[in-house]
Amino acid sequence: MSKIVRRGRPPSATDAKERIRDAAREQFLGGGYHAVTMRSIAAQAEVDVALVSYYFGSKQGVFGAAMALPVNPAEVMAGELEGDIDTLAERLLTRLLALWDDPQSGAPLAALAGMALGDPTIRQLVSEAISREVVARLAAALDGPERETRASAFCTMISGVVFSRYLLRMEQFTALDAADVVRLLAPSLQRLITDHVRQDA
Repeated sequence: MSKIVRRGRPPSATDAKERIRDAAREQFLGGGYHAVTMRSIAAQAEVDVALVSYYFGSKQGVFGAAMALPVNPAEVMAGELEGDIDTLAERLLTRLLALWDDPQSGAPLAALAGMALGDPTIRQLVSEAISREVVARLAAALDGPERETRASAFCTMISGVVFSRYLLRMEQFTALDAADVVRLLAPSLQRLITDHVRQDA
């Protein structure tokens, strides 16, 4: 006898939402955004496709839930902003390099970044998240003129470090220890967020 999958929210399927999220994450990482459908996610999670819509609303909704990273960049920024602003660049760069070098956190970050490079939809989602949650938090913590511009430039440089070291994997850059990357680049990053204040003092 064939298995009947009920439509709508089943009263006792407390793990259905997690099964959907796990299935979606596996498919997005394995096949990219466009190859995945709501129906394919439902099939792998063994639920009706209506249940995917019930919990997540749309393909973008289930993507956002599925790609929840082990570390939230906005939370990393918020944590480091609690310290001395004069050493922010060194602390933040050290923390980010450690996250990307760790296979457990670095692999999902790299997978998401790689998909964003090749897919305009994902790129837009990632760009909006960084602008709203990372750049905005940094700008709010800065003093002096052009706070949003300086925060944007700071995050752009950080993104360049990540792109060169972990996505392009430039040989000269990947050969450097993380401590050497921090030593070479942190001073330039720090000037973006503090030198304007000192010059105006």
